[in-house]
Amino acid sequence: MTTTTPAHHRNPYWQLWRTAPKEILYLMLGFPIAMTGFGVAISLVAAGVGTLFLFLIGLFVLILALYVGRGFGLVHVNLLEWTGRQPLERPDWQDDRAATGFGGWLSAVLGNAHYWLYLLHTTVLGFILTIITWTIAFVWLVVGLTGVSAWFIRGEVTTGEPDWSLAAWFFGLFGIGTSNWNIELADNFVAFGVGLIFIATLPIVTRGLVMTHWWLARGTLTAFRSDGLRREVESLEASRGAALSAEGHSLRRLERDIHDGPQQRLVRLRMDLAAAERQLDTNPEQARQLLAEAQAQSSEALEELRALSRGFAPPLLLDRGLVAALESVSSRSAVPTVLTSELPDALVIPSEVERAAYFVVAELVTNVVKHSQASNATVRLTVDANEDRDWFVVQVSDNGRGGAGATAEHGLAGIEERARGVGGRLEIESPEGGPTVIAAFLPLPKSSTDRAPIAL
Repeated sequence: MTTTTPAHHRNPYWQLWRTAPKEILYLMLGFPIAMTGFGVAISLVAAGVGTLFLFLIGLFVLILALYVGRGFGLVHVNLLEWTGRQPLERPDWQDDRAATGFGGWLSAVLGNAHYWLYLLHTTVLGFILTIITWTIAFVWLVVGLTGVSAWFIRGEVTTGEPDWSLAAWFFGLFGIGTSNWNIELADNFVAFGVGLIFIATLPIVTRGLVMTHWWLARGTLTAFRSDGLRREVESLEASRGAALSAEGHSLRRLERDIHDGPQQRLVRLRMDLAAAERQLDTNPEQARQLLAEAQAQSSEALEELRALSRGFAPPLLLDRGLVAALESVSSRSAVPTVLTSELPDALVIPSEVERAAYFVVAELVTNVVKHSQASNATVRLTVDANEDRDWFVVQVSDNGRGGAGATAEHGLAGIEERARGVGGRLEIESPEGGPTVIAAFLPLPKSSTDRAPIAL
């Protein structure tokens, strides 16, 4: 069975009519909003410049003008997006909020080019463009509505012979006389035709006028490319710091565990072997007992070293992939743990993300065993795809007592740093009494999720 799409959904002209009412309302509302913004902002600018000799008063008034420009600019951007135009990236206004002290706040606001561009848009560029576009849209709408309704209203407003005839003027352009015509009827026909033309072209005109505003807003009211680069650099620096902190935390913990565990057993093993060597000739039975104890110490030291080696990427992760390695982690857990994978088929995961995911799950499962008092746990692997970027989501949940948090006491701070180290984040939901759900969102390349999902 085949279905056909209605023509008005396929025709670009009818698509214009779908957004035309919003565009007309935007253009009509734009005039009073622009007039208000211009009046308030220009008054503050004039007052601020006029009182600059008082320094603080003048500066405060100028800064107030900058904030007014920012407010009206954001209103303009929101209205543009309301009409259905492509969203515009807002500037990052956090600099003035993050500044410390009066001097820092003052320099952050006055030194932010976005404030001045927003003020320029409110007082000059946007104001002038709004007057032009409002005039065009208003005239176009009035001529169109008046023309198509002229047939009905002309008799109400016209008495006697008209002093000027639209039909005579129009046909006179082509050298056609109208002296023998019914001039009133001809005027109605011409007015109706002109009105139809204006109404038919109204959505095209409004779209062009709105797009003119959109292009101006894109050039003056959006974030700079350098803003995005700066945020990316800050994010990379934070990720690098988190990665270094996570590695340092892991190394310190490994050093402590080796010192408290295998190292002490190896010292005991050395002492037992030395004692057995001394007893070998004089008391073989005692030597045999010491050797048996040494063998037990070596076995326990080996088990502890194997447990500590789980802090390094296992060969299974490299040989068979992440899912197989996490199945091994789940099967070894003292708390019954089920692994569920909803990953796309042949998903390509960067090696650093795989490694981070493995350690996140291993440490979370260990925390479940040590702290949660849970009777079962679940590990869930999914992909969260959106327009901005794709996320590899590793979720560990249990039915324990809850109350977990990203603090040193709960042992989740290192896991959070590990997630941040690859540009991800950790989300914790653990009310008192449980259950606990902890999810690590790790970044993925956009192209790595363009595949069909399979069930494990």
